[in-house]
Amino acid sequence: MLSQEKLTRINQLSNKAKKEMLSEEELAEQKKLRQEYLKAFRGTMKDTIENVKVIDPEGKDVTPQKVKDLKNKRKLH
Repeated sequence: MLSQEKLTRINQLSNKAKKEMLSEEELAEQKKLRQEYLKAFRGTMKDTIENVKVIDPEGKDVTPQKVKDLKNKRKLH
């Protein structure tokens, strides 16, 4: 996950952009930070999905095959 400093900076730039124009340097920094955030978010979400196990009310494993395949693929690496 992104450091608290980077998250704070993303919020600072966002708030500043609502009040005034950002400089070219700030726009570039904002874009870079957002890309880092999205990469971290997607990685965390992927890890979460790969570790999900779906159980129906009868106690049967009904995890989608695609998720099972991803989990097995991960074990092989």
